[in-house]
Amino acid sequence: MKKIEAIIKPFKLDEVKDALHEIGLQGLTVIEAKGFGRQKGHTELYRGAEYVVDFLPKVKVEVICSDDMLDRAVEAIQGAARTGRIGDGKIFVSDILEVIRIRTGERGEDAV
Repeated sequence: MKKIEAIIKPFKLDEVKDALHEIGLQGLTVIEAKGFGRQKGHTELYRGAEYVVDFLPKVKVEVICSDDMLDRAVEAIQGAARTGRIGDGKIFVSDILEVIRIRTGERGEDAV
C-alpha cells in the first residue's frame, strides 16, 4: 500500500476530489495548510500599507491506495491540480506498512 500526500492550491480541491472518485478511490483526508516553495510569498497592498505574505494558503490531501492504483491516482491528482503556474504544489508518495480499522480490527487493504 502507498500513502499519497499532495500539497495543492485550495481552489483545486474539488477537481482533485472528483478525479480521485472517478478512478475509484473513496477515502481521503484534507488538511488546511500554509506554506511556500520557490514562489516565496508575495507583497500585497492593504489600506495603503504594503506588507509581505510569507505563507500562502494551501491544502494537503492524503490518500491511501493499493500499489496497483498508485500510478492512476498520481496522474489523477497531477492532472486535476495543475494550473501551469508557479505554486501548483507537490506530490509525495511513501510506503504504508500496516492499516488497521479501529471499529472492526480489519487489517491491510481490507481496512482501507
